[in-house]
Amino acid sequence: MKKIYLVLLCISVSFFAFAQVTITPNPFEVNESITITVDINSSATDCNGLSNPTKVYMHSGVGDGSNAFGISVVGNWGQDDGVGEMTNQGGGIFSITITPETYYSLTAAQAANVIQMGMVFRSADGSQEMKASGCSDFIYDVGTFQVSLTSPSSDTTILNSGEDLTITATNIGGNASYTLKADGTIIDTNSSTNSYSFVDSNITTNKNYELITELGGTTITKTFSALVDPGSNIGIMPITYQEGITYIDDNTAVLVLYASGKDFVYVAGSFNNWQPNSTFAMKKDPTRNNKFWIELTGLTPGQVETYQYWVVDKTPIANSPSLVKTADPYSTLVLSPFDDPYISATTYPNLPTYPAGQEREVTVLETGQTAYNWQVTNFSKPKKEDLVIYEVLVRDFDANRNYQDIIDRINYFKNLNVNAIQLMPVMEFEGNESWGYNTSFHMALDKFYGTEDKLKELVDVCHQNGIAVILDIAFNHAFGRNPMVRLWMNDPDGDGWGSPSSENPYFNEVAMHSYSVGEDFDHSNARTQDFVERTVEHWINEFNIDGFRWDLTKGFTQNCTAGDESCTNGYQQDRVDILKAYADYSWSLDADHYVIFEHLGSDTEEKQWANYRLDEDKGVMMWGKMTDPYNELTMGQNGDKNIDRIGHTAHTGFNGPRVVGYPESHDEERLMYKNIAYGNTSNSSHNVQNLNIALSRMSALGAVSSMVPGPKMIWHFGELGMDNSIFTCNDGSYNNDGCKLDTKPQPQWTENWLTEALRAQIYEDWSKLHKLKIEEPVFEGDYTISSGNYTPRIDIFDNSIPNTELKNVIILANFDVVSQTVNTNFPSGVTSTWYDLMDPTGNTTVANSTTTISIPAGQFRILGNKASDVLSVQNETLIGFSLYPNPTQSTFNMNMNVSKVEIYDLTGKLVKSFNGEFTKTDSFDISTLNSGMYMVKVQNDNNQILTTKLIKQ
Repeated sequence: MKKIYLVLLCISVSFFAFAQVTITPNPFEVNESITITVDINSSATDCNGLSNPTKVYMHSGVGDGSNAFGISVVGNWGQDDGVGEMTNQGGGIFSITITPETYYSLTAAQAANVIQMGMVFRSADGSQEMKASGCSDFIYDVGTFQVSLTSPSSDTTILNSGEDLTITATNIGGNASYTLKADGTIIDTNSSTNSYSFVDSNITTNKNYELITELGGTTITKTFSALVDPGSNIGIMPITYQEGITYIDDNTAVLVLYASGKDFVYVAGSFNNWQPNSTFAMKKDPTRNNKFWIELTGLTPGQVETYQYWVVDKTPIANSPSLVKTADPYSTLVLSPFDDPYISATTYPNLPTYPAGQEREVTVLETGQTAYNWQVTNFSKPKKEDLVIYEVLVRDFDANRNYQDIIDRINYFKNLNVNAIQLMPVMEFEGNESWGYNTSFHMALDKFYGTEDKLKELVDVCHQNGIAVILDIAFNHAFGRNPMVRLWMNDPDGDGWGSPSSENPYFNEVAMHSYSVGEDFDHSNARTQDFVERTVEHWINEFNIDGFRWDLTKGFTQNCTAGDESCTNGYQQDRVDILKAYADYSWSLDADHYVIFEHLGSDTEEKQWANYRLDEDKGVMMWGKMTDPYNELTMGQNGDKNIDRIGHTAHTGFNGPRVVGYPESHDEERLMYKNIAYGNTSNSSHNVQNLNIALSRMSALGAVSSMVPGPKMIWHFGELGMDNSIFTCNDGSYNNDGCKLDTKPQPQWTENWLTEALRAQIYEDWSKLHKLKIEEPVFEGDYTISSGNYTPRIDIFDNSIPNTELKNVIILANFDVVSQTVNTNFPSGVTSTWYDLMDPTGNTTVANSTTTISIPAGQFRILGNKASDVLSVQNETLIGFSLYPNPTQSTFNMNMNVSKVEIYDLTGKLVKSFNGEFTKTDSFDISTLNSGMYMVKVQNDNNQILTTKLIKQ
């Protein structure tokens, strides 16, 4: 059978040997035994190298020329499992002997297509790695018949019109036959030779070449191209044309690209079979900052087209490429050869096919699209003061990891009484199963979660249920696939990836702050500001997004350096000004838009935003991390328990409730995980490291965090007592910091946590608290916090509310591991009776004359001067059944007829039971039980088993 090799000429060149690595024999066939030897003493590498490792592993693969690892890979990075382990020969020399065909478990068809082998060497745990100079992989040819294309030296040669192109090649293995094609037509042949040379003269149009070499029934094809400078191509475009795509009508679209310093640009796409001629050379408009533009006509309505810009700089600065092929920076949908093959057809039906033969992302263009039919066109956003924000990572919310999962569980959010959902970044990011902060295309939706219409449906469904949608957006940085990085980049190894060059108008070469990830945007530049505003406009106008949480706003300064943390954390006026301007722009599009900054900085700077335009009921909301003190409370430990900064009054100079306080977010360890791992064990009957005890303390957490006036946030599944560490790996194991970004298991659904009494109780209690916060006006009032010990107290009040209504609320909690007697210190002259607001019957009261009350370990009380009726209409499917009074000192009743009642302590021990036919009028005596929390399990008239909690004082 004839063996055919198709080799794409890559900028990175394959070598028979490197200084650090040798292969014996070489050349070799895929079915031949070879020995690979690495000398770790050779340090001619820019990628760390290996420093006295006890073991060396080879992580390697084979490919067809387009990707040296593309057919099969062997190795498990970071695992000391023997796969790819090399033999220590002494003196820093390690070796491994393999037969590629068997080592990589190749089929006959795969083996026939292998022409390259790639490898990287690492220490056992993967913390050290060794690559070739320039940080490229070690790449070797496979096969005793090999062809080297010596000219041209790159896959695309830039020519002036009328220039010649010299093609030269050599081969090993014997005399071969050469055939040269240009655009599919044979233009030269040469037989019985081991070298080849030809000059294609007077080239005036773009050409695609194939040099086909045949020897003994084996064929190797090298592909390359010539791109011709179209010359002066000036055109003035209408001012209505914007960067990216402007749809003129169902048959016409205009593309506009800002490419400062570039000489010419072609548009290659499905509409020209990815072989652009002079018709597809973009015009340059000298009146619009030399933007390039082109009008595409004759398009078919509803037909998906794909394209890239082929951008040329004929005289690039050192280490920068002359040609960059890139998708549109303003893409709203891109196709990726790296990510798309792994996207579920269920999540993204009819995903357009990535165009064969291309590389890197391409932009999707489609005229005549059907607009989404919005059901809610006049959504009224919840007040900022009332916000209960639910932060969610779509990937880890449910089994399908897509928008439909959230739509399907809208009642879960509604019954929890949250009124805003904050999605971690959903913009096109690198890879699929990411947190999303490695954004590459800020205006494009990442397809791993679903289609554009599906996200719009999610927003629409949320709005139908009174829930706002906030997007987390990463404008501090972008990553290497970003077109604006690649158009002006340093790429010394020529692999098509790089970091910003000195010419880049959007990005700093070196980050100007100390918290850098990815490539650092320069927000002082008008180009960056224009891009940010276009992106903000897109998500607000196209998706009806209600607000943004701006990630890592400390990076929006040009005044600091990567190593100067004090500067980064200090007051920076340029950062204050640019972020105010971005907030202004958001409010110009949507007067009620939520603007949230994750700054976590000093009050001096944050107050500039928190108070900004506050008299217009705007003001920027600031993220307020309070994880550590709240976790000290839930663990019952002796660290700092001062929770005053959960709200705005403890922030110096803040004039309004603009702190999104939270005990838990995606960035911090789970509170419940630490409760179980590090909780107080001093009381054997209330051992916080016991799962049930730890869960029983989480309702009190909600009471002393979310109820403080002002916007608040919870991290998904905190309301069910999620106890999996954020360092939980894909397989459910734990790996310290190594698995933080891993996809998480789904025990909340697979184990049906809503049917587990203690977890369901947290959900129910938080739901009630949220409803009180949102619907009772007093929670928009003022407050004081007394904290720093195990028994924090929060007084909430609004003196503008009449005494006949709920105007005073007192929240008392006990995070000790023993029952505590707490001073009531009721305000004088307010009321003679205080009502437990968690009891919708209004039957649980405390007399104003009472000076102290007893609160069991881990529990709370929320008392008001008047009973609240907002919980009396709570969804019955959520509540199930209730006991009253609860807490109680001696007896309780319940709201349904039951035939069996069992009471368990938190260790699971049955401590009391009642059997008979009981009605709502019957009381159950528990006066002999010790103070504490118990679980009550009943059987009702329908033989259903129901559970709830009971607190005995």
